[in-house]
Amino acid sequence: MPKSSSSKTPPPIRLQGTDGIRREVIAACHSSVRGLSPQQVFLKKGFITEEFMELYAYAHVTSLMQRHEARRGDDFVVGWDPRDVGETFTEAVVRGVLKAGANARVLGIAPTPLVPLYIMHQQAAGGFMVTASHNPRDQNGIKTFLAFRGMKLLPENDILLTQTLLGLKTLRNKPLKGKRIDCRTDALEFFKKFSMALENSWAENISFENVVLVVDPARGSLTGLAAEIFRRMGFAKVVEVNNQRDGNVNHNSGVADLEGHARITPPMIAKGSGLFAKHAALLKLFELGRRHRQQARLGKLRVAGAVFDADGDRFYHLEYHPFKDCLLVLSGDETAYLQGEFLIQRDPKTYRGSGYIHTVESDLRTGLAAEKLGFKRQLSAVGDKWILFRIATMIVASRLRALPQSGQVTALKKKLRALKKSTVFDATQFQQLEQSIDALEQTSAADFKIPFAVGSEETGHNITLGWLTTARGRRVPVFPGNGLKSALNTLAATQALMAKKSVTRGYAHLARPFPPGFKTCYYVYYIRKELFQNNSQVWRRIKRLMTGAAKRSGFRVRTLLFREDPEMLYLALAGASGAEAGIFVRNSGTENKISVNLRGSPKDQKVLKAIGEQAVRLLFAGLKDETDHHYQQELDLLSQIAGRPMKQDAVKDSETQRALKEMSKQELIRLTGQGYRLTPRGKWYITSDRFKSSVQP
Repeated sequence: MPKSSSSKTPPPIRLQGTDGIRREVIAACHSSVRGLSPQQVFLKKGFITEEFMELYAYAHVTSLMQRHEARRGDDFVVGWDPRDVGETFTEAVVRGVLKAGANARVLGIAPTPLVPLYIMHQQAAGGFMVTASHNPRDQNGIKTFLAFRGMKLLPENDILLTQTLLGLKTLRNKPLKGKRIDCRTDALEFFKKFSMALENSWAENISFENVVLVVDPARGSLTGLAAEIFRRMGFAKVVEVNNQRDGNVNHNSGVADLEGHARITPPMIAKGSGLFAKHAALLKLFELGRRHRQQARLGKLRVAGAVFDADGDRFYHLEYHPFKDCLLVLSGDETAYLQGEFLIQRDPKTYRGSGYIHTVESDLRTGLAAEKLGFKRQLSAVGDKWILFRIATMIVASRLRALPQSGQVTALKKKLRALKKSTVFDATQFQQLEQSIDALEQTSAADFKIPFAVGSEETGHNITLGWLTTARGRRVPVFPGNGLKSALNTLAATQALMAKKSVTRGYAHLARPFPPGFKTCYYVYYIRKELFQNNSQVWRRIKRLMTGAAKRSGFRVRTLLFREDPEMLYLALAGASGAEAGIFVRNSGTENKISVNLRGSPKDQKVLKAIGEQAVRLLFAGLKDETDHHYQQELDLLSQIAGRPMKQDAVKDSETQRALKEMSKQELIRLTGQGYRLTPRGKWYITSDRFKSSVQP
């Protein structure tokens, strides 16, 4: 749990963010990086080259071999999303595995959850997913998975990999020692069977024959695959959009564009002025919803949407509301709650008192609502790896409680208590503990009751228990973040829950599964992240600003330190009435941006917004990176829009479209009937000293 804040020495360097590495890509032969090593290009220029990708995979495999956690000839699973059309970067990762002396079990284009699932199915030594997830196509990266429970790397594992990587020289003359094994057909068939298994889909005694489903794979890994599985699950009709395999992942598609929107109304899809005028999934949902509106009002049909990101580990549920002619957007908070509600109604004996884990990004009332259902809630730092960390802790604790008391068990419990308090996070600690338990246990761990129900991130990473059978016939529990499983689980849950209510009450429940709190987020892109660290000058300034403003507004303020994410500044607020609120500032681990996050009661939103606005303006003034070419483009576009509105249809190139989208997310501009115009924040920014000094010739 979070503790009081304190200063500390800088942590060892690690290249990874929230989930692996992610950067804009550049060819190793590009003139702008000539003479630099792949590591220097990454650290000094902020780009990933194909040579860096090769080194990264090689470093991970060889570091495992050096610690005797893998051997020459072991298998590593490699998959990727479709953004790298020429396969320059994906093939580099395969080469890195082969040059390290391991075999590469190649999946090709595949969803991220398939990598850890196939690792466990084949009992491979680890795996890599080449993706930049929801980021634009000009970026790429690597997510790394371990053999033990398919866990992701924790900070100590990241540090070790970083140290190994930074010590490497070129691999250009190294031979390919391992074997490349094409596993695509087998792996995809395995994924289909896993997804459709009743214990994983939750579809036992549930029919989808009255659900028209729009599937948006974001031009990514689930293209074709998700739609096929939904069709085989018996949906009335499945319509797939944004299914081009042109590498343009997440463009006018996917979950990222929907963040922060609880409703999509008709003006938001209006041609020429609507924020989502080019989002094919939303347009198709309105088209089908209006076509079947009368049947939906009678409860004979539902029109729903399953929206993913490029690598298929995130999911948002959309629902056409036939009484209000709008789309309901259910984020990770709402889908997780509905999944939990379904589980505890279906099997209260198993799930009452089990764990419901959500991150700080969630609505504060999500966890409170889950507690009222009967779950035991836990608050986590951002990142599904931290949800997996807490699940692993639960499993070890429960297995230890079930063992007869002995000196060995007492010693293991002591180790677990130390692990829970430690600020050193290493996934291998769990493996060592469970191996010790295996030696003492009389029954298979697969038969053990796991005290966990749902883990969720507001961004759509949901985790629920799944089961698979290994190639050797052993049944094992699995917990990867899986967008498709979350979609099937949400659709099964909502079918069951809505069947118990009248049509109007059913849609009312989807629109408001629990009494929501207030939540919003303010972004600043193109920044110098290193300037915002625990106890840095900017960190202290923004802490003073927010603390003072909160106290003047009548809040009691407490600074919390999350041991998993000590660089995050989190202020816990308590009002005179007892209402809780939270404000936290953190660097993104997946994009070049920072956010001010506001959570609290709806009645406090005006005060929280005012505090947040002061904070984000300080970040605009103090963190923008003048050397970033995206920042320079932003300045140019702001100057143009300040002169006159910019028509949406006049913008043809994808680079400018991306810049306008990110400027909109920063709330510097907004799209109107006349085109893009400056917002109040945008008008403030172009008159600020920072802006004026940046645009001076």
